[in-house]
Amino acid sequence: MSTTYPIKDRKKLEVFRDYYKNMQPNPRNFTLIIMGLNTAFRIGDILSLKWQDVFEADESLRTHIRMEEQKTGKARIVPINASLRQALETYRASLSDLVLPNWLFPSPHNRTQPLSRYQAYRIVRRAAAACGLSEHISCHSLRKTFGYYAWKNGTPPAMLMDLYNHSSYQITKRYLGIEQEERDQVYLQLNL
Repeated sequence: MSTTYPIKDRKKLEVFRDYYKNMQPNPRNFTLIIMGLNTAFRIGDILSLKWQDVFEADESLRTHIRMEEQKTGKARIVPINASLRQALETYRASLSDLVLPNWLFPSPHNRTQPLSRYQAYRIVRRAAAACGLSEHISCHSLRKTFGYYAWKNGTPPAMLMDLYNHSSYQITKRYLGIEQEERDQVYLQLNL
């Protein structure tokens, strides 16, 4: 099993993120990628979501997604930011037969089941390949990309550890994919 990486190149990230918006329009696939990038949920948790987890009974969008992580059993409460809000609203508007108890990302072959993990992987890989990203991009790269950009924007590693529900700092550090180039930048930018 190969290690997956965050998408560090900002321009490639933008092309990847918008692949199912601009190149191969598909509101479901676009929303899947936007959700992964903006919530840091594991793909299994994303696929377990139902419409009622993101929309209220009166059909207004919730402010937060509340869930219990499948892997850890820990509670997660994540706000729906502007990017995810817009994607969810566009996705919902594209559907003609929406019923709130249904899966947010249903299988195209059996709407009573969620999209499979393999199909989610294929969605991510297709966008990555079209954007010239390496073979080390997978569904988990969405989660890692969230952390990488949060860290680059000044989020302390301890906060990232908490957001990810990681049990150790070593796991969070691996997620960030810190390479020699980033280490060099710390030294080169100081110039004391």
